Amino acid sequence: DLVRAAVRRVYFHKPLERRRVPINPNVLVVGGGIAGIHAALTVANSGKRVYLVEREPTIGGHMAQYDKTFPTLDCAACILTPKMSAVRAHPNITLWTYSEVVSVDGSVGDYKVVVKRKPRYIKEDLCVGCLQCIDACVFKEPKFDDEFNLGLSKRKPIYIPFAQATPKVVVIDPEACIQLRTGKCKKSCLEACVERGAIDFEQKETYEEIHVGSIIIATGFKTFDPTRLPQYGYGKYPNVYTTLEVERLVNASGPTGGQVVTRDGRVPQSVGIILCVGSRDENTNRWCSRVCCMTSLKLAHLIKEHTGAEVYIFYIDMRAAGKGYEEFYQRVLNEGVHFVRGRVAEITDWALDPSEEGKLVARVEDTNTGFVRRIPLDMVVLAVGLEPQADALEVQRKFGISCSLDGFFLEKHPKLAPAPTYTDGIFIAGVCHGPKDIPDTVMQAGYAAAEAIALADTGYFELEPNTAYVVEEECSGCKTCVPLCPYKAISFNEQKQKAFINEVLCKGCGTCVAACPSGSIKQNLFEDEEIFSEIEGVLAYA
Repeated sequence: DLVRAAVRRVYFHKPLERRRVPINPNVLVVGGGIAGIHAALTVANSGKRVYLVEREPTIGGHMAQYDKTFPTLDCAACILTPKMSAVRAHPNITLWTYSEVVSVDGSVGDYKVVVKRKPRYIKEDLCVGCLQCIDACVFKEPKFDDEFNLGLSKRKPIYIPFAQATPKVVVIDPEACIQLRTGKCKKSCLEACVERGAIDFEQKETYEEIHVGSIIIATGFKTFDPTRLPQYGYGKYPNVYTTLEVERLVNASGPTGGQVVTRDGRVPQSVGIILCVGSRDENTNRWCSRVCCMTSLKLAHLIKEHTGAEVYIFYIDMRAAGKGYEEFYQRVLNEGVHFVRGRVAEITDWALDPSEEGKLVARVEDTNTGFVRRIPLDMVVLAVGLEPQADALEVQRKFGISCSLDGFFLEKHPKLAPAPTYTDGIFIAGVCHGPKDIPDTVMQAGYAAAEAIALADTGYFELEPNTAYVVEEECSGCKTCVPLCPYKAISFNEQKQKAFINEVLCKGCGTCVAACPSGSIKQNLFEDEEIFSEIEGVLAYA
């Protein structure tokens, strides 16, 4: 029966040919963290033109905020900043910081991308990063929260994010600058820069239009907001920190010059690190963020090294799966860090005995002993999980890619194609795809870059022939199909009042074919007569 059905179907087959579309060799990389940097350099070193777009004033991402990297305790800046400088100096890389992708049109081989460049109020080609304008600012003392140091220090309205920022160009905060807010400032910064004339208060946002053949998305992550778990006291008790904030404290270039101190300037004698804050939790995020255990081990080592404090790690399970990770775990164990197995119920400042006076108290059930313990601490560190960026859904719609249920971008195949997406010519890399550490991020970025290079070197992309098409004479112009296409392959011709399917974008899923009220959308290899003949072949001798 199946053979008979297949023969009947084949009788109605039409000859189809694979069509090739040319590939523009230029590549767009969105995101300037370690994933975007590595991908951009890999593609640029192959001779391709790369456009690297970063929305912050500098590239570097979260890695630029770290002090050390686990398990080798390498200086994060020492291994990152040379790559940042290489991006800036590379002849094949066009770097646009403080910029955002506004729109993406086209398809594999020829994407038209519009990039908005926000005003720095500084002429990048004239600024040499001498910082004299910052010294001359009418705000003699820094007054505004420093975003790079997560509010642990202050900055002026005119500032540079950190010493190794790339490009090393100052930026003026329009929400803080008196001149930009009121127009009533002495403009002493302008006087300090009169020789070079780099400051321009009249600067406006500009738009750049580029054409690229492929796109690598490496937009990174945001950390979990611990105020969503009020039992841990973040924002209520001043000495409750996140792991990223403590990274800045232990960093020699951080707000305290590498001194681990509480907010009132005391060196802590006891520190508690709570794992899985915003991870492995039905009430927040169900996934494991992968890096929290190792980050906590690293910070426990650094805090003990800096202060000699007693360090407690409150954990559910210790996950040290990586090269050298288990050995680092054993090293921290041997250094005398205390491990308490159990999820902390709450952090409180209620003292029940004199030893708890003036301290934070972690109340936890130690599942190894079966006892509920109260552990007094001078400082609490929350190992917050990793989440998709706040604008992940907007990015998904803009680039026509998919998200998994957790909000991270979805790959084409979890095993065989972890960087390509379902949209041809668009690749993902780094934590925007899902939680991972730096080595895995770099490996995926290299893979995404290799895919983009291979696509460009081939020179063409071969289309599958089983695409849908519109029979214009039968189309009623109802537009039912337009919003249904998951690949944005359907557009509407206002002049003809007919739908049009871009066969380069179409994946032959058949959604539009099934939804069309007039039956005017057909699909190659799945024509009506083919399907009906196949059914008749099955039922002929039933």
